Amino acid sequence: MSNTFYPSDFKYEVIMAYKSKEYSLKEIYVKFKIPKVTLYNWVEKFEKDGMDGLSDSKKWKRYSKELKESAVRDYCSGNYSQYEIVRKYGISSRGVLQKWIKKYNSHGELLDTRTRRTHSMTKGRKTTWKERIEIVQDALANGKNYQKTSEKHQVSYQQVYQWVRKYEVGGWDSLKDRRGRSKSVEELTLEEKMKLEMRRIEKENERLRAENAFLKKLEEIERRRKSVK
Repeated sequence: MSNTFYPSDFKYEVIMAYKSKEYSLKEIYVKFKIPKVTLYNWVEKFEKDGMDGLSDSKKWKRYSKELKESAVRDYCSGNYSQYEIVRKYGISSRGVLQKWIKKYNSHGELLDTRTRRTHSMTKGRKTTWKERIEIVQDALANGKNYQKTSEKHQVSYQQVYQWVRKYEVGGWDSLKDRRGRSKSVEELTLEEKMKLEMRRIEKENERLRAENAFLKKLEEIERRRKSVK
């Protein structure tokens, strides 16, 4: 399982399920087919670095020459395990550390990591309902390429992801900013209550369809992973 590749949006999906408290930890492990330590690792990285923490950090995260050398020296001292060094220096994975160690032992020079662009470099911003609709349409037209869409419209990866999810569950109306304008149940008319209940049923049906599709996707990923072995 340690070598399994998980896309950033899959990790985000798991973390949102965890934070929603709609599932127990056991249900999350079974539903998403991940080990306990993996979930804790993703949550910790997300809370520290946002979507950056869920990316394939080997492709983007910067490390100074001094940090690399200090990490390797700590390993060579025998006083720390690789896991302890990864946590101590905020290294993305043991695999990254192991590459440094291998290079060091081969008498290669450890250099600063070059800066590379990541999707999270685009920060979130306020948008209108019309803009959110346009952004969701664009994301869907591009196969849910959240990174490309966020860069094009100058919004964050998380915003695009959440708007697409809201649309898939509740339609275009779910993209409206309803903060400060919600009615209490007592204030609703009979017609509004009926519409609310119908919407709830529709959302539940959509959630079940999405869940079934998601589980099929996970099964397909698992089949592909096994076929590679």
